Amino acid sequence: MPYINSMSPTPENSPTDAALPSGTSIIDVNFLGHRESVGLYLLEGDGEFALVDCGPSSCLPVLKENLTARGLKPSDISALLLTHIHFDHAGATATLVKENPKLRVYVHEIGAKHLKDPLRLLNSATRLYGEALQQMFGEFLPVPEENIHALTGGESFRAAGRQIEVAYTPGHASHHVSYFDQSNGAAFTGDVAGMRLPGYNIVAPLTPPPDIDLAAFTNSLAEIERRNPPQLLLPHFGAYANVDDHLQATRERLYTWTERAWTVMKNTPDESARVSTFATLAEEEFNRESPDAHSAARYLAVAMPALSWYGLERYWRKRVEAHQQNFG
Repeated sequence: MPYINSMSPTPENSPTDAALPSGTSIIDVNFLGHRESVGLYLLEGDGEFALVDCGPSSCLPVLKENLTARGLKPSDISALLLTHIHFDHAGATATLVKENPKLRVYVHEIGAKHLKDPLRLLNSATRLYGEALQQMFGEFLPVPEENIHALTGGESFRAAGRQIEVAYTPGHASHHVSYFDQSNGAAFTGDVAGMRLPGYNIVAPLTPPPDIDLAAFTNSLAEIERRNPPQLLLPHFGAYANVDDHLQATRERLYTWTERAWTVMKNTPDESARVSTFATLAEEEFNRESPDAHSAARYLAVAMPALSWYGLERYWRKRVEAHQQNFG
């Protein structure tokens, strides 16, 4: 399947790397020591401030350093717009609320119940990450119910001096939403639009467990296209103005990786060998399409293809089980 410009790198000043809208800045929290891995968006307007996602608790010191450099502190943030509740996006929510009891937390209703009681979420993440969970993400505490504003999609509210519209965009997660800034049209698409490093046209899908849904993913990409935003603001990482090409590349790579996962499952009986095979093929892609080994390594570190394998393997396994139940 074709990709943008055969997925070749573009110059750092390429017009496909869009300037951030007025009143919007990105905070790189240096997740796991990787630059341009996890970005949070700080919105400013009418004397108010809001964050789109807050990152994990392990990155709170970096977030606070960035706020301090802007003359701010956590108590100055009036609203937190969570795209979804995965640890790298929402892990620090409760800790921020403890420091700022007036913080309004916007999150999809499915995610809201896990913010209030994260035990099930923590158990699921522990099965996936094991002992590395705490080191990678830090603590994930319950969020008081009174701070949570549950969303279903279709809502509109004001934050940081601008009107924000909400679209339900599942596929990456059942609790995933995207936010559209009505002052400039920009779309904060969370993880549904994949990851991409500034200066490159390489787009990688993000398909972690437990609830990857290819049909929902496809519909969500179409919903973003329907709204025709002038640029996409990705947490992984940065702003891009070649919206149609980017979304098409996300879709194509998503289909390719999904089909590849099925092929690996059919042809590789051993589970550990399946993970290794899938991750190796992704690494070969990044090496082939990146201009140098350093860039390929950065893509590999941020995209985490082994994690995507587990999500796609679960997707296919659930489909096989459903087929067996329906047809014996």
